[in-house]
Amino acid sequence: MFKIFNHYFRRRIILQIAMYSMVIVSTLIVSLALQGGVGVFNGAVISSGVIRGGVMAIGIIGVNFALGLYDRPGKLTIGQVRARAVLSFVLSMIIAASILLLLPLQPPYQNEQTLIALLLIVGGMLVMRLLGNEMLPSSYTRQRVLIYGTGGRASIVGQSLLENDPSIELIGYFRGPQEKGPVIQGLNVITPGKTLTDVVREQRVNEIVVALSERRGGSMPLRELLDCKLQGIRVIDLATHFEQLLGQIHLEAVSAGWLIFGDGFKQGLVRSVVKRLFDIVGSGILLLLSSPVMLVTALLIFIESGRPIFYRQERVGRNGDVFDVIKFRSMRQDAEKDGTPRWAGAGDTRVTRVGKIIRKMRIDELPQLFCVLKGDMSLVGPRPERPYFVERLTLDIPYYALRHGIKPGLTGWAQVRYHYGASIKDAEQKLQYDLYYVKNHSWLLDLIILFETVGVVLTGKGAQ
Repeated sequence: MFKIFNHYFRRRIILQIAMYSMVIVSTLIVSLALQGGVGVFNGAVISSGVIRGGVMAIGIIGVNFALGLYDRPGKLTIGQVRARAVLSFVLSMIIAASILLLLPLQPPYQNEQTLIALLLIVGGMLVMRLLGNEMLPSSYTRQRVLIYGTGGRASIVGQSLLENDPSIELIGYFRGPQEKGPVIQGLNVITPGKTLTDVVREQRVNEIVVALSERRGGSMPLRELLDCKLQGIRVIDLATHFEQLLGQIHLEAVSAGWLIFGDGFKQGLVRSVVKRLFDIVGSGILLLLSSPVMLVTALLIFIESGRPIFYRQERVGRNGDVFDVIKFRSMRQDAEKDGTPRWAGAGDTRVTRVGKIIRKMRIDELPQLFCVLKGDMSLVGPRPERPYFVERLTLDIPYYALRHGIKPGLTGWAQVRYHYGASIKDAEQKLQYDLYYVKNHSWLLDLIILFETVGVVLTGKGAQ
């Protein structure tokens, strides 16, 4: 794992992004050098290739993030990967052509030849993607992991590793001296016949995840774990494992001490000012671009079910302050005629025909841009919840109030990582992602969320 601006990236993704960027930049430099004469690698050629290639790489990588091509493999079928890879190729060519149009090459260099060279190279990467081949050898991305523990927690860790990271090679489960019987069945359970350091050395382990159900009474071989760490082996606990691998703060693994004494939860002045400026500029641009869509939506709602076009609803914001959120009305006027708040679920009969469309495309959320301009919300943050549900969830779910430490957002980490929530169990799952964002929020994570939000809107993932 690599930590960049408070966000964790898998080594495979970082190496893949670096390789893609190097290939694009190198293709531009070689193409320009060949056009200027064989072997002409002067400063102008290199700087031109680096600038244009770097911008192209950022755009193409952003498209891939939005389409979920860097997502964990279990979330997409082979057909979805291939369809999105083709779409990525088309959008990549549009990005490359647009950059060459905005930053045209000067004679004797030709934009058309450079674009053809890029088309061939990016097309080659596309073919490799369609065939399921990685550009990097598995030896560079393979991570050999040993889980210390054989109980329920160890089982959860093993399942998450196998489902979410193909670069992980699970060596097995090392049984602790105080564990009476393994929950793990049919897998490689290593009994304490050998010492932990011997197993690590023999199996060439790169990382140890401590997942004991009980960590008191001498069950932790502290000396051996320290020896492993001194040998360059990564040793992490259960909470850190889920934070780094899945981008969530796992409620069953976390403790108040881990939250208090760990890093994160930074609320600096510079970060707040930059985020606010980004919210103002971003929401203003989005309102301008989406105004035709909003006008058509308002007209369709009025034609189908009359007024009101919008509806206001109380939501809980930063530090528990209550504000009114504005959305396009997607339900009947009498959706809560009994006065009892209810979550919207799949196939909700209260949703109108126009409402189904605008909810699926997230158009009903657009008026919240005015809340962002006003300062009640941010473009990125935990989704604001109604006071009625906040009171219930705060009592039922530990650490729920922590999500109100920052402004709520139009979109958020939970929205791009988890499907639409309509129950206390869903709220608990989404909270784990919200806590990750509150702990690790940064401008880079905001950009990733915005890119992935585009993909969510385009694919209709998680809509109700």
